[in-house]
Amino acid sequence: MPDFKYEKQYVGAVAGIDEAGRGPWAGPVVAGAVVIKDKTLPPDLLEGLDDSKKLSPAKREKMYERLRELQKAGIVDVGIGEASCEEIDRLNILQATFLAMNRAFAALRERPGAALVDGNQKPSGLPAEVQTVVKGDAKSYSIAAASVAAKVWRDHYMAKLAEKYPFYGFEKNAGYGTKAHVEGLKKYGVVEGVHRKSYKPVRAFLKDEKQP
Repeated sequence: MPDFKYEKQYVGAVAGIDEAGRGPWAGPVVAGAVVIKDKTLPPDLLEGLDDSKKLSPAKREKMYERLRELQKAGIVDVGIGEASCEEIDRLNILQATFLAMNRAFAALRERPGAALVDGNQKPSGLPAEVQTVVKGDAKSYSIAAASVAAKVWRDHYMAKLAEKYPFYGFEKNAGYGTKAHVEGLKKYGVVEGVHRKSYKPVRAFLKDEKQP
């Protein structure tokens, strides 16, 4: 379970940062940045916040709603940043992830002096003292909150995208390469600005489209 051990290493506000959507074939990569101003969080958050991958969709939604409620109350600060498919294709997924993290950090109402970033790679350009934490979403409340915020925000985005492009199952697969997604690509092809053309499975469909 996460705690505030890493946050307590710093004086002043600390942002937890995590991303969602590095693996999918479609949609943006999204980062969340969360500052927990009041370390005496409500019991439901202290008990419920964890790595978003360990939580059910319903539990993630509940935690996200609670974070937004506490943001309105001034107890937490939530920033969301994204990098588009075009940026992923142009920069590569790692640099696009760093770009999304910088945008999430910039979206915070106040700029903390330190950031705890999930993983082992420091995002370039982040205007703060950065500490990476491997599996940080299971160790730090701030990173766990950022993990939930990024995942739920991106899932909502992909569900809206599914309304416009209903042939790929985005509302269920969030852009990952499921059977429904593959079938959609076979029948309807690659969507400009939606699919990541630099990803090998998508490139294969692009190649097929060019065949006479």
